[in-house]
Amino acid sequence: MNLRAAQRWGLGAARVVLDTLLPAHCLTCEALVEAPGQFCPDCFGQTSFITAPLCLSCGVPFVHARHDGLVCDDCAVEPPPWGEARAALAYDAQSRRLVLGFKHADRTELATALARMMARAGAALLGRAEVLVPVPLHRTRLLARRYNQSALLARALGRMAGVAVAADALRRVKATAPLGELSATARARMLDGAIAVRRPGSVAGRHVLLVDDVLTSGATARACTAALLAAGAAGVDVLVAARVRSPR
Repeated sequence: MNLRAAQRWGLGAARVVLDTLLPAHCLTCEALVEAPGQFCPDCFGQTSFITAPLCLSCGVPFVHARHDGLVCDDCAVEPPPWGEARAALAYDAQSRRLVLGFKHADRTELATALARMMARAGAALLGRAEVLVPVPLHRTRLLARRYNQSALLARALGRMAGVAVAADALRRVKATAPLGELSATARARMLDGAIAVRRPGSVAGRHVLLVDDVLTSGATARACTAALLAAGAAGVDVLVAARVRSPR
């Protein structure tokens, strides 16, 4: 047995031992699954993956197939500054368990599973991306949480797609209150002047894929996109783990 074959055998044996000692559980419940990063059949059936028909601009899913290939009413009235946005999941009770666990409960291992879903949903966007840029956290929130969930997603996507990641390209220069309960107008006002580009050279002349966990009204993505374009980015697309169905 040569060295490479021995290494493969050793890794396989180690995996068997780990699977025996630490069996894989469903992403959102305690049911056993064949491999880490999987849903059990029941949870898979409850998970709302976003597929066509959807808005070509913001990625919000349409109810009727006749809308396919169009943009939603909001984007028709006020086109977003980015090119296209895509999301892996509709933000509902099921995906909320995933996202909130990942974001607030130290379940950083979910980054790989979520990134895998995002890679499928945003394959075309990843195909033209030259650099992945995560939405930044303000330093006070980063210290409290200890990690930026968007940066973890960007790094996982970068490894899967072979695309460079500029994890510190953006910075949040102004601390903002949680945006969850605010209207779209209030979110935009809160984020005015809150985002800046730390390293213009990492994005200038390049097609950027902005990465975040949830897209709601789009206020954060708009602020980040505006900063990136002002710094010379050739274009910006947006890829997120989950999308609120009715952002307005």
